[in-house]
Amino acid sequence: MMTNLFSTFDPSTSMTYSMNWISTFIITMMFPYSYWMMNSRYSKMFQMVSNSLHMEFKTLLNKSNGLTLMMTSIFMFIIINNMMGLLPYIFTSSSHLTFSLALSLPLWLSIMLFGWIQKTQHMFAHLIPAGTPSILMPFMVCIETISNIIRPGSLAVRLTANMIAGHLLMSLLGNNTTNSEAIIVMMLMSVQIMLMLFETAVAVIQAYVFSVLTTLYSSEVN
Repeated sequence: MMTNLFSTFDPSTSMTYSMNWISTFIITMMFPYSYWMMNSRYSKMFQMVSNSLHMEFKTLLNKSNGLTLMMTSIFMFIIINNMMGLLPYIFTSSSHLTFSLALSLPLWLSIMLFGWIQKTQHMFAHLIPAGTPSILMPFMVCIETISNIIRPGSLAVRLTANMIAGHLLMSLLGNNTTNSEAIIVMMLMSVQIMLMLFETAVAVIQAYVFSVLTTLYSSEVN
């Protein structure tokens, strides 16, 4: 029995060492070795998704480099954790800021350090959009600086908030089915199925949005 609604996102357990965070990396143990003569359907689907993402990230970056592979890996990592959070008794690691900030902050910091160290003049020029009147240039520098600083926080909060919202709603509806009548239970079950489909779409979209926005931020440095 939950003490409150937000206890769903509590990683602590009765054990001395919490095992919930292992669900973040347990999917890596399930990857099969490539010993078949022909690729399986799982391998073909994974390859198709990876190639599609690689081509799209390549278009956003206007050239092909190792960054597209890194963004594809980040997309796969986030979507796997989002999907696993929809399974029963699996801890949703992507619903915590410690997870999302650990992804967004190092990426943003490395991109900013590379830009300001290697392309300082380009980064200064990027603070003032083309066609800005001279009287508005100081304000545009302040606005662009603030927008750059809040980028890792916006990436992290967007991912965390979207994962929390749907899980809270499903937990709230699930707690009301214990002492309800059969008709109400059937109605709640149908709503839960619709919410599960919606959360599946949200899990895919949020992983895609995170990786695409990170790619767009890095394209400004190139």
